[in-house]
Amino acid sequence: MVKTILVLVVSVLATSLAQAAPIVIKFSHVVAPNTPKGIAALEFKRLAEMRTKGRVRVDIYPNASLYKDKDELEALQLGAVQMLAPSLAKFGQLGLKDYEVFDLPYIFPSEKVLHEVTQGEIGHALLDQLSSRGILGLAFWDNGFKVMSSNSPLRLPSDLKNKRMRIQPSRTLEAQMNELGAISVPLAFSDVYPALQSGLVDGTENPPSNFYTQRMQEVQKYVAVTNHGYLGYAVIVNKKFWTSLPGDLRVILEQCIADATQKNNDEAAKLNKAALDAIRKSPGVQVVDLTPQERETWRKALAPVQVKMEGRIDRNLIEQIKSLSENR
Repeated sequence: MVKTILVLVVSVLATSLAQAAPIVIKFSHVVAPNTPKGIAALEFKRLAEMRTKGRVRVDIYPNASLYKDKDELEALQLGAVQMLAPSLAKFGQLGLKDYEVFDLPYIFPSEKVLHEVTQGEIGHALLDQLSSRGILGLAFWDNGFKVMSSNSPLRLPSDLKNKRMRIQPSRTLEAQMNELGAISVPLAFSDVYPALQSGLVDGTENPPSNFYTQRMQEVQKYVAVTNHGYLGYAVIVNKKFWTSLPGDLRVILEQCIADATQKNNDEAAKLNKAALDAIRKSPGVQVVDLTPQERETWRKALAPVQVKMEGRIDRNLIEQIKSLSENR
């Protein structure tokens, strides 16, 4: 009798301990905590842990402290991390070439058109493509539109001729720099500052928030506000891990992602404006605001990229996005 009671007690204790142990979600990313993505990741952590009442714990690893750009997707597929928010340019490396539509210069004339894509049928169809790679796509997060920077005077496309420009690994971004007569140098985000500092590269492209939080204003002298391209992220999870979660937890976590997405997009607009203002005030940096005529020069210089990428990116996808722009 005593033995039976002891077995029952041990069983109850083991069950209680198992129930008390939270499910851990490792969320790795490569940017600073005070960027739009960094803030949204922390918001997801806060909401998930609060709303699941401790059944889930989210561990955030910012600034490539766990995995660099080139390693994080493989780590997710292997289950070493459960959640990422990589830039959209990364998915071309998985063979999902349509994601490079986001890299096309001047494809999005406004945030409104951008959000019609990322929050509409086109965005859902792109997220669905990830399933074949053992990945589930949950949402798109904004960072913002990019500026060009260099260590030599920069105002017109011709000013980048023969300059060594850091890019994310993307055939579309490579084609963009080729069109400008620049030399593309693919580098991990965490390697950009030392590459600029050492002169390995002459310049780069980034939304102002990334530029400023990585202190690139210390190693770049000129910034042109071209707003030529978009940088965004896809929030993704390991498919096997996510589908193994209890259904009620998935519902809660998906709502947490939706709320964190809104937080991210709100912060992106504010932080990029604040970062650009701060860059303007930084000593030794000249920020160039383009005239309408100069902006049109950039548009015309980069227009051939869209045509050249039609063999890589689904032409119908490009036309769908362009039709949204034309109907504004």
